[in-house]
Amino acid sequence: MFYVYILHSQKDKSYYVGATENLRERIKNHDWHNVKSTKSGFYRLAWYCVFIDKKKAYDFEKYLKS
Repeated sequence: MFYVYILHSQKDKSYYVGATENLRERIKNHDWHNVKSTKSGFYRLAWYCVFIDKKKAYDFEKYLKS
């Protein structure tokens, strides 16, 4: 399974869009500030979607970022 997710910043109300194979591990990395893009704030999971096809997941992530 592949996940596309949106995080919401509690600090500046911005959003972060990402994709991963392991959503739980990826959220832990964000929480522990191991991801450069979200290092400066506290983010909460706002939304996620599950895909069976990797390409479709990453294409949808790209679409959300555009």
